Amino acid sequence: MTLQVLPLTGIGAVHPGDDLTEVLAGALAPLNPVSGDLLVVTHKIVSKAEGRVVAIEGDEEEFKRALVESEAVTVVRRRGNLIIAETEHGFICANAGIDRSNAEPGTMILLPEDPDRSAHRIRVRLDRSFGIDIPVIISDTFGRPWRRGLTDIAIGVSGLEAVIDLRGSTDWSGRELEVTEIAVADELAAAADLVMGKADGIPAALIRGYQGPRGEGRGQDLVRPPEEDLFR
Repeated sequence: MTLQVLPLTGIGAVHPGDDLTEVLAGALAPLNPVSGDLLVVTHKIVSKAEGRVVAIEGDEEEFKRALVESEAVTVVRRRGNLIIAETEHGFICANAGIDRSNAEPGTMILLPEDPDRSAHRIRVRLDRSFGIDIPVIISDTFGRPWRRGLTDIAIGVSGLEAVIDLRGSTDWSGRELEVTEIAVADELAAAADLVMGKADGIPAALIRGYQGPRGEGRGQDLVRPPEEDLFR
């Protein structure tokens, strides 16, 4: 399997109320989408279009701290100004996913209320525009326990299996796999980020050549249930 990861250029600034799917369709058209392609979109332009932007009031750090706590279901850890929180989506992330990078001055960006639903809406309308099913991943940048650095992961998915369960199959030596589940949606989100990046102003990428299973997977499939979490 050979993958191509193609950046969507020319999208420009996105504002609350913009028709994001129309913007994405315009940026996709020069790439001539074909059956089998899939689209990765950073959550920030989804959040902006959906109006998930708040204006900062008063002291910025105090405002952010209060906003994080209002968006959090549970505060898992605190260290200085950093809060690791669980969101209503079940994500465990820094500052409840609230971000100031690539935000308009004086504002902060929240996570979409329902990233899976957002991904599905974009997918359905792209199907109408191009006449082909283009699975959609909405991505965000997360840190990882025990590993330095950040990587993009999938927080919303529509049109493909987010996790491939290999349990019960065998490896090359014939040994049965007992615990292997592949987070393919996260891997695709990370691959897309290689051609996007915060500083480049490219908030979406087309991935061509991925041959994994389609289906009706969701970003929620990647959230580990609390009863399986050994580290909280």
